Amino acid sequence: MFRKLNFFLAIPAIACSLAAFAQQKAPSADEVWKDLAAGNQRYVSGQPASKDLVAQRKALAKTQSPRVAVLSCSDSRVAPELAFDKGLGDLFVVRTAGESADPLAIGSLEYSVEHLHSTVILVMGHQSCGAVSAACGGGKVGSLNLEAVVKPIAASCTKVDAKKPETMDLAVRDHVHSVAQSLAKKSEILKHAMDEGKLSIIEAYYSLDTGEVTRLH
Repeated sequence: MFRKLNFFLAIPAIACSLAAFAQQKAPSADEVWKDLAAGNQRYVSGQPASKDLVAQRKALAKTQSPRVAVLSCSDSRVAPELAFDKGLGDLFVVRTAGESADPLAIGSLEYSVEHLHSTVILVMGHQSCGAVSAACGGGKVGSLNLEAVVKPIAASCTKVDAKKPETMDLAVRDHVHSVAQSLAKKSEILKHAMDEGKLSIIEAYYSLDTGEVTRLH
């Protein structure tokens, strides 16, 4: 009898706890960026946080809930998990040459937002991007598949002055902005999440020289 009574008395407390949990707001984009920037500074300084990868792997065997989805370039020198000093399960990373938002990339981001409840998408370009250089170089790229890589970047090449190689970075940054702006236009799922305040998009630039990631927008 007393056990039943205790159970029913506990129900309101459980309900209140669940309601409070449901009302908890996800961290803002600025808060998420602050955390990412702190990790990046650890990476830049060569002092990464200690990680128990074995424990992380076991804990994540059946589930994942990455707060941040990253769309970045496939360049082997640009590894988001390392650049932000993150462990397993922290980032949902989508990589394409030139970080372009093709249907496969967008579908992957939709999955992260819709099913894994990521609240931030970080679009990150980088210094000396080969895809941007190829797009702005104006030459033949060699195949239809490679053409599909450079074509989305071409519009950003107007920022480049052939006499000033350093202006290639302007094309990289402009392309990052174009990709970020295109996500809501190309995806109803992402647009809906943004309209409801459940998703923010951050634009960033990675320096190969220093390892530092700079927030653009």
